[in-house]
Amino acid sequence: MTDTISTDVAIIGAGPVGLFAVFELGLLDMKCHLIDILDKPGGQCAELYPEKPIYDIPAWPVISGQELTDKLMEQIEPFGPTFHYGHMVERLERLPDGGFRVGTDQGLVIEAKVVVIAAGGGSFQPKRPPIGGIEAYEGTSVFYSVRQMEAFRDANLVIVGGGDSALDWTLSLQPIARRVTLIHRRDAFRAAPDSVNKMRALVEAGEMDLVLGQVTDLKGESGQLREITVTDLEKAERVIACDRMLPFFGLTMKLGPVADWGINLHENLIPVDTEKFETSEPGIFAIGDINWYPGKLKLILSGFHEGALMAQAAYRIVYPDKRLVFQYTTSSTSLQKKLGVAG
Repeated sequence: MTDTISTDVAIIGAGPVGLFAVFELGLLDMKCHLIDILDKPGGQCAELYPEKPIYDIPAWPVISGQELTDKLMEQIEPFGPTFHYGHMVERLERLPDGGFRVGTDQGLVIEAKVVVIAAGGGSFQPKRPPIGGIEAYEGTSVFYSVRQMEAFRDANLVIVGGGDSALDWTLSLQPIARRVTLIHRRDAFRAAPDSVNKMRALVEAGEMDLVLGQVTDLKGESGQLREITVTDLEKAERVIACDRMLPFFGLTMKLGPVADWGINLHENLIPVDTEKFETSEPGIFAIGDINWYPGKLKLILSGFHEGALMAQAAYRIVYPDKRLVFQYTTSSTSLQKKLGVAG
């Protein structure tokens, strides 16, 4: 990818706070591109606890992480945001005109007048399983995410894990892989019951394998896996042919490249003011769990509030010659037209 994308606002992080920022910015006629290392929106809510109930979202006595993500995606649909999934932002530089150039590990380049960091506790990065020598196979035959399904066609594929990601990819890749083996340490899964039932049906039909135990050894040459050893619950060992492995051991949060962007930090968080939620670098804002200020509460609703005030400040950067008129969605016909609800 070599073309440079131009937009008003680049949002780093597509969790709930980043998604709601699209709404607040959209009401003020600012276009957004969102970048996230995950392969879908929702951040921690959708990836780590999609079915976990959340009780402190205003007007929702209870809502799951996935439901909240779905509602936010529906809410911002009128503003047509563009999402770039599977990208980690590696570079952030200021342009001579005062804007910013954002570069990712996949070669994406975005130039924006404003940058909003809504990356939660930082970038979510896969946890490496405790298997000796796994580093030698990473990126060649061991992968922590699926960017192209075709890379697994006709493979002897081993998927390790018992959550939604492991089960979802088991079901998605089983039709194209030569053979899929799902390995989990116990015969109980954290994934959606429907996914577990579909997996068990495939096992019953002989179309894939389920092995209970843990991967304890890898064998191969030059980064290419040939076989793995699984130690089962009775400590017996079993060797399985494998040329691709997908371990899903959850995610860990790391500040990552943010620490190298020249922004002042406070205990691995980004200090901001409480008027605009701007960082030490003018034009770069931080909202949600990644920011810090006296009295900060790490709540989604706090991030929503921060996004609303950030959008007011961002408008003055994107449209320096325009007067900002504060309006309410309940009474403003122009805002209702933007939302597609005006009569």
